[in-house]
Amino acid sequence: MSALQPVEIVSFGYLHGEPPADTDLVLDLRRHFRDPHVNPALRYLTAHDEEVREAVRTTPGITQAVTAAAAAVLAFRSGPSSDRHPVRVATGCAGGRHRAASVALELQTALAALGVEATVTHRDLAKPVVDR
Repeated sequence: MSALQPVEIVSFGYLHGEPPADTDLVLDLRRHFRDPHVNPALRYLTAHDEEVREAVRTTPGITQAVTAAAAAVLAFRSGPSSDRHPVRVATGCAGGRHRAASVALELQTALAALGVEATVTHRDLAKPVVDR
């Protein structure tokens, strides 16, 4: 049996396009979790900024969502072809700069605590703020 592939996590913004193709799990964070974009002090920051990550991390339900996603990843990795196919997770919000990117990083940290290697790619983090 080969070693398991690292988990691939991609954050994205729905306002910039559909979720990445070929994902096993998509977390749509738009409707149920507070958007840091509405706070003028955070609007032009990204998940690279601790203030944004803290705002997302302390949003009610985020910790449980990350824990549930990590459990789902472990379930996918227990399947018979997980040594040949990485588990791919996409985290999405409106613009891809705040919630999606922060949750992707939180999920990577949660998986690392479980001994699971994960990579994170931010598809839309560097794109301009979407004027809503």
